[in-house]
Amino acid sequence: MDSRCAILCEVLLAIFLPPLGVCLRHGCCTVEFLICLILTILGYVPGIIYALYAILCIQNEPHYHHYHSLA
Repeated sequence: MDSRCAILCEVLLAIFLPPLGVCLRHGCCTVEFLICLILTILGYVPGIIYALYAILCIQNEPHYHHYHSLA
């Protein structure tokens, strides 16, 4: 669970530089970042809207560093 201060900082960054806010939340080599980057290049406002959606609504999935057995 992220703190409210971290989320506030990410939202403020998402308003000024949308891909940077998404990068801090989800990482630089993710689908969310690439979508936000393309939308920001095509239009600044769609990039902001998607960045706010990606930061506030999309949850990070935990990364597993090992394989789970099927049995």
